[in-house]
Formats: sequence, structure tokens, C-alpha cells
Amino acid sequence: MFSIPLKYFGLIISTISLFAIVYDFGFSQSEEFELILQKFYNITLGIGIIAIVKRYFVDKIKVRAWVLTIDLLSVFFFAAIIYFHIQMENKNAIFSFLANDGWQYLALLMVFVREASSLRLVLKRTLFNPAQLFILSFLFIIFIGALLLKLPNATVGHLSLIDALFTSTSAVCVTGLIVVDTGTYFTLFGQSIILILIQIGGLGIMTFASYFSFFFTGGSSYETQLMLKDISSTNTLGEVFNTLKRIILLTLMIEGLGAVLIFSSLSSENFNSFFDQTFFSIFHSISAFCNAGFSNLESSLSESGFAFNYNLHLIIFGLFFIGGIGFPIVFNLYKYLKYLIKNRVIPVLLKQKRKNLITPWVINLNSRIVLFTSFTLIILGTLAILVFEYHNSLANHSLYGKVVTALFTAATPRTAGFNTLDISSLQFSTIMLIFLLMWIGASPGSTGGGIKTSTFAIATLNFWSLARGKDRLELFRREIAPISIRRAFAIISLSLVVIGAGVFAIAYFDNDKKLIDIAFECFSAYSTVGLSLGITDSLSNPSKFVIILIMLVGRVSMLSILIAVVNKEKRKNYRYSKEEILIN
Repeated sequence: MFSIPLKYFGLIISTISLFAIVYDFGFSQSEEFELILQKFYNITLGIGIIAIVKRYFVDKIKVRAWVLTIDLLSVFFFAAIIYFHIQMENKNAIFSFLANDGWQYLALLMVFVREASSLRLVLKRTLFNPAQLFILSFLFIIFIGALLLKLPNATVGHLSLIDALFTSTSAVCVTGLIVVDTGTYFTLFGQSIILILIQIGGLGIMTFASYFSFFFTGGSSYETQLMLKDISSTNTLGEVFNTLKRIILLTLMIEGLGAVLIFSSLSSENFNSFFDQTFFSIFHSISAFCNAGFSNLESSLSESGFAFNYNLHLIIFGLFFIGGIGFPIVFNLYKYLKYLIKNRVIPVLLKQKRKNLITPWVINLNSRIVLFTSFTLIILGTLAILVFEYHNSLANHSLYGKVVTALFTAATPRTAGFNTLDISSLQFSTIMLIFLLMWIGASPGSTGGGIKTSTFAIATLNFWSLARGKDRLELFRREIAPISIRRAFAIISLSLVVIGAGVFAIAYFDNDKKLIDIAFECFSAYSTVGLSLGITDSLSNPSKFVIILIMLVGRVSMLSILIAVVNKEKRKNYRYSKEEILIN
């Protein structure tokens, strides 16, 4: 009987320690209570060490070499932090920097992750289907995020519950719409919460939980893999955890590289300290890759000191472009690059005779459609904005600056949300172009929203195919499955229904607002873009709640919500006779 609670004891204590950290940061503490918390943190780290040792010497579990290495390093890391927090006088020791509280908090988080991951994650379809689980995970994180943002030390003033819920939803749904200025209204603690919500929202809490559970336990149930296959849109069951691993590693690598490049492009004169510059770089790298559009600058990248930093703009553009084309496309391009190097580049360098091989179908149809559509939209959008804004908002830029700014402005409506120009100063024709680009959005399997590039491409190809009198949709010598066409038009129809309902509701609650401003806000919310014509903070509470719902629906998709709430029809072994319906 004693072994059952002992199994969960480390998880329970580490969970309590996380709540203690939140309480420590969220509220002002006395020195006496701070000392009590420090002792509790050290005890938690000690329990973390005991729990790891117990698994190997008492439970005698068998793990992979990587897990053993990580556990061994973790034990030394936890022990060093305990030592330097107790022996504070050893300030000149080599590893005395571990006495910093930040390392202690990181160690406590590692204890929680390790203990939580030691329990095998079991997902049952009898409780929730993949769509329901996906939606519930977002609702859970949004609710927790709103509570954290309500903590006194998270803001410099009072934050209402609706504004906390709005900000949390905007961060988790990687939208970027704000009702209070992120940089001036939220403290460093509050901005850190927003950053964590963006990261979790961009990848999904199930991605992190599922992979770490698999990594440390070394296995997963068949039913869990089926659920994760549907959530991660993986083709085969055996690739589920490999895909999750690649997503996490790729994200961390790109965000890390992005932060370094952003830091190198900045001038230290615009920051008060090295830490501020570093935090700015990390914040914007994560926000850009996740297509969140959050910035701790008051006017985003159009603020003085940043508006003409074209290197910074190109780095941010690169981050949200990679994040917006989708992980499946990135992995497919990587596969194609490996094929080129192995079968084309190396034989030429080694002067080998090229084998007469049949060229395989390396870049799949989905990648071809997404890449062609994305580049077409960016090129046409850039040229259009150059024409529309050349003597208007681009007048103060050099020719190179005009091209970079036009490129950035054409790409950012595709759910990125950053702006290097004042959106309200743009020409009406540019605003209408941004409407279209926002509605299309990013690509499937990405961190962005919108109806997606593939949906727009299929719809466009469909009416072209009908005009040519064809009874099927063909592209690149492949036929597009009828279910994909049906899904595309369902997504388009549902998006217009949601956006239209949102415009109608806000026009009713805030009848003093211009229709174009309301429509822009709804399109931006649904496509998780984050651009605004400046009415977000002046909306009434009912209208803010409408935007919250639109952001959530835009992130999880209305089709997923319908799948979650409507009972799935069982396949029936019959077909009715077909009959054509008059359309026009």
C-alpha cells in the first residue's frame, strides 16, 4: 500500500513547488517567507534526486542510454544547486553562478517534467475523440494563463478578468491582438507568462506532454498513438513520436538561431541593459516563429529605432515564414535536400558516373501546392503594396527599404501579426488586399491560422477545372482526392459564417465603430493575425468576448469543433442514386 503513493510523491511535491514559484513571483513576499520557500525548493530538488535514484536501484527500470545520461546529469545539476544555495559563502567557486534563483527555478521545472513524464500517458477514445482533446487542451491552457495574468505582480496596474482572458486567448491562439500594451502594462513576469503561453499554444500542450512521456517511459499504448496520429496529422502510426520529436527539436533550433540573429541585428542604444536586449531577442524569436505577432514594443516594429532596421525585419520575416509554411513542408524539403546532396551533388564532386535512375516523387503534392501558393501570394502582394504605398507609407524609406518593407507587409497578414508600418495609415486598396491575405492565412500543419493556402489553392483550381469542363481536379500529374475538395469548401463556408457572425455581433454591441474596422478585427482574429486598425482596446466587454471566441475558433478551426460535438456517422454499405442540382 505504501508503494502506490510513493510512486506519485515526487510528482505531487514538484507540482506544489511550481505553485509555490507562481505564488512567489505573483505576490510580494516577506524575507522570512522567502527563506521558507528556499528551503522547500531545496527539499523538492532533494526529493527529485531520490526519485531518480529509486527508479534505478529500487524499481530497477530499464531505460535507453540517452535517458540514463540525462538522469545522471540532472542528479549532479540538482545537487550542485542545493549545495550553492546552502553554502552561500562559496561565491568564488567555479559553479557558484548556480546560486542564482533562475537556475533553481529551471531545476524545479525539470523535476516536475521528469516526474510527470515517468507516468505513461494514456489517451482513451471512449473519453474524448482527438478533436475534443485538442480543443480541451487549448481551453485548459487559456484558463490557466488568464489566472496567471491576474496575479498582482504580473501587471503594473489592475487587469480586468475579461482583459486577462483576452490576452491569454490571444497568446495561446498565437493571434497577437492586445487590449493593453504588452511592453508597458505587463511586468517581466507577466511578459514571461505570455511568452510561455505563445510557445505552448504554437506547438500544442499535447505535443510536449506526449513526447516527454514517451521519451522517459520508452513506450505508449496503441490507443494513445492512434489519438496522437490524428492530432499531429501523421501519415503512419510508427512515425508519431518521431514526428513529435522532430517538431520540438526543429522549433527549439530555429527559435534559438533566430534569437541569436535578432540580438546581433540590434543596437544596444535602444535597450537599458544586456538582459533587456536578450529578452527582447528571445521574445520576438518565439513570437515570430509561432506566428503570434506579440511584441513588447508599444508600436510593434514600426517604433522609432526599429522601423528602419531592415536586417531585423528580414530575420523576423524568415522566422514567421518558416513557422507559417508548416512542419510537414519543412520535413519534406529536408528530405528533398538530402536526396539532392546524396544523388546529385556528391556524384558531381566525386566525379562519379551518374546512375540512370528514375527520379522519385520526393516533393509531394501537398508541398508543391503550399510552396507555389505561398510564394505567389508573397510576390504578388509585395508588388501590389509597392504600387499602392510607394508615395504614401513607404515614402520615407530608401529603395531597398521600400522593397523589404513591402515584402514584410505582404507576408505579415498571413497570420504573423507584426507590422513595420502604421496599419491605419495604409491606402484603402492596401487594406482590402490585407483582408484577402489575412483570410487565406498560413499553411496546414503550421503555427498559423486562416483557411490555409492549400484550401485557397484547391478552391481556385476547382473553378478553373469546372470552367474547362473537367470532372476531376488534377495537378502535377496527380488527382486531388474528392474528400480534400469537400473539406476545402467546408472550411471556406464555415470561416465566412464565423467571421460574418462576429461582424454582426460586434456591430450590435459597438454600433459607434466603423464597419471596416470591425470587419478587419474579425478577419484578424479568425486568421490569428493580430493586426488591427486600432479599435481593440476600445471594444466593449461583450465585443471582446466575441473576439475571444473568434480567436479560439480560428485556432482550432470550426470544422474541428463540429467534429468534436457531432456524432460520427458510421459507414453504410449502400449508395443512393445520384441527381444533379441546379447551381446557376
